[in-house]
Amino acid sequence: QVQLVESGGGSVQAGGSLRLSCAASGNTFSIWSMGWYRQAPEKQRELVAHISRDATTDYAESVKGRFTISRDNNENTIYLQMNSLKPEDTGVYYCHTRPYEYWGQGTQVTVSS
Repeated sequence: QVQLVESGGGSVQAGGSLRLSCAASGNTFSIWSMGWYRQAPEKQRELVAHISRDATTDYAESVKGRFTISRDNNENTIYLQMNSLKPEDTGVYYCHTRPYEYWGQGTQVTVSS
């Protein structure tokens, strides 16, 4: 089992920045990649960004150039730096692992115009 604890959500005006963190504990040796998905009201959950142990990254087109994902392998923690936030970035952000899927409890990000 893997436990994921997220932090760093909140409310910000458009153009602002937030930083999310996700710390993994438990059987972390089974984790190859960690990342973030988000879900807006009445929409499907979608990939935001993922990063593997070898630092390979995968970003949604909508966040490229604005969001940066990073990873501290020693601490089994990932970070998502979100800049130039837009109202359409609003949603619940969930930490996620691969290849065995575990999910965090989610953290709310609200961007007002």
